[in-house]
Amino acid sequence: MHLRFLLLLASCSLLLAIGAAPAAAQGYFDQYAIEDILSRRVDNLNALPEVYYEYAVVDDPSGNSVIARNRLYARIGGGDAEVGRERAKLIELLNRQTVENTALGDTLVVPTQYGLDFRAYSPFPRYYPGAHSFQKLFIIHKTTQAYAAYEFGQLARWGIVNTGNPDSTATPTGRFNFNWKEKERVSTMSPPGEEWRMRWVVNFHAARGIHIHQYSMPTGGPTSHGCVRLVDADAKWIYDWAEAWSTTRGHIGPASGRGTLKDPGTMVLVVGDDPEGTPQPFDYEERYPVLKRVDLPQDPYSVPPGTNQQKMWDRLRDQRPSR
Repeated sequence: MHLRFLLLLASCSLLLAIGAAPAAAQGYFDQYAIEDILSRRVDNLNALPEVYYEYAVVDDPSGNSVIARNRLYARIGGGDAEVGRERAKLIELLNRQTVENTALGDTLVVPTQYGLDFRAYSPFPRYYPGAHSFQKLFIIHKTTQAYAAYEFGQLARWGIVNTGNPDSTATPTGRFNFNWKEKERVSTMSPPGEEWRMRWVVNFHAARGIHIHQYSMPTGGPTSHGCVRLVDADAKWIYDWAEAWSTTRGHIGPASGRGTLKDPGTMVLVVGDDPEGTPQPFDYEERYPVLKRVDLPQDPYSVPPGTNQQKMWDRLRDQRPSR
């Protein structure tokens, strides 16, 4: 009976630890430390294995948080704390939480495999049938606070984002297109005497001046002034990948007198609801955590147009003769 009681007590303690997502203090991602993780890529998407997840509690019998973190590093590193520190960068991305800001006794979700192409850990489907006919399609999912880039329906890249603060400057939902690009731009929201410099800027709402761009990335949820923040490696990749609009004056920026639009840029879908607080990428089940999968619309055109530009292209598309 004594042994059964101890096992029951241990089980209850674990359930208390994993019953809800950890509430850690907000930190910031070291963008350049995670660049290698984001750039790993295999040629064949089908070769990626299915990844499963398990719990790891940050604990130490003496109550020392430094020792607790070192114990965590050793565990995820297979006994090698240095290996664990490197692997922790992936864990921080997946949990949207830094180990440094994880409180003693809190739980992190860790994958069963490391060092894979980052798409192996994606909440987005690896293949999106609705995008099969699109050369390129870009998706921002506000609930997950993540993006996905598809090429002919195949996931080319995904990563984390911070969208606009829903209490004041929420990022609008809907269907858009990438319009113009600039390598560096000073935000019009900069306070007097200060310059907020954005890098790798790609606009998708010309009238409101809403872009995706590189900037500091807090681990929490929506925080920007309406734009969508990215880590540096993702922002640069998207800047090079995205197709801007085409006008009678070529591919040009936001200056007035841009000419007549000839072709839209890459389609952008902004879907999902703003999360309440920090995004929760996992369901905390009793035995193990489960990655929350993103459901995408069956037809990208079913997402309502977000600007008059999209409405115009819809009218033109409807006027085309059927084949």
